[in-house]
Amino acid sequence: MSKERAITVEELVDALNLTVFTRDADLSRPITTVDINRPGLALAGYLRYHPAERIQLLGRTELSFLRGMDSREQALRVFAFCSYEQTPCVIVTRGETPPESLLREAHTRNLPVLGVNLVTTRAVAVISTYLEEQLAPETMIHGVLVDVYGIGILITGSSGIGKSETALELIKRGHRLVADDAVIIRQVTDDTLVGSAPPLLQYLLEIRGLGVLNAMTLFGAGAVRTFKKLALVVHLEAWRDDVAYDRLGIDEETVRILNIELPSITIPVRPGRNLAVILEVAAMNFRLKGMGFDAARQFTDELERTIANETTIDDTAFDADIYD
Repeated sequence: MSKERAITVEELVDALNLTVFTRDADLSRPITTVDINRPGLALAGYLRYHPAERIQLLGRTELSFLRGMDSREQALRVFAFCSYEQTPCVIVTRGETPPESLLREAHTRNLPVLGVNLVTTRAVAVISTYLEEQLAPETMIHGVLVDVYGIGILITGSSGIGKSETALELIKRGHRLVADDAVIIRQVTDDTLVGSAPPLLQYLLEIRGLGVLNAMTLFGAGAVRTFKKLALVVHLEAWRDDVAYDRLGIDEETVRILNIELPSITIPVRPGRNLAVILEVAAMNFRLKGMGFDAARQFTDELERTIANETTIDDTAFDADIYD
């Protein structure tokens, strides 16, 4: 199940090494959106649509505008600007010192005023990148995430179907484990999902009969990775004789995770099937499809052309028999 995420101003300060100008301010204020606001209109007095829930970023333009006001007007504008309780913090760029009026009003309202030694455009990029990573929608899925030939494959299926054993065989064949049993998936962009393991389960692999194994200790650092972009979902299910499984690969299935549709294939499991090899081939075939080569589609197109040609020849022969 996905959940809304938030971080505190204190986490932002620690992560980006920001300067804190208001030491007694409330650094536990939540940051819930990745959007950043440059409050030029708010400082000019227009507050109707002021996005107070965003981080407020003051660059050279905003600071020079404030400093150009007389003291009374500056105090009024700062008073109105700082009056929103939902504002998480104010950040001043370029290593500038905030105006005294801003510091006094922020101190009164426990509003954190921070500083960063970056030009404004660079500060926006750095802060936005950090927030997008930390506030990305997140969900946890029962499964195994592996990196096979550079393709992030999420293996799902019922408990005991063989997901971890398949991952173990893939590791032995030179591929890499990302997460076993529980996979944390984040939507980092509109079309990108990234999976990782919970901190407690990182690099661990559970094999029934053997117990919990550390893949990095057993196979080396090259056998694991901390995160991977998801590209394909492989669902394992017990073989059923009453089910007509896809034999050509024409049917294209998808599964929805968070707000993104991922291509999905279902692999029936029964004794004698080498799942690791099948997943390797699935990864290679997925890559070929991305390059524009679809063997199944090419086969069906050739088959349809052959059938059409044979039908044409038969019709011609039939017409000739009539005139004879």
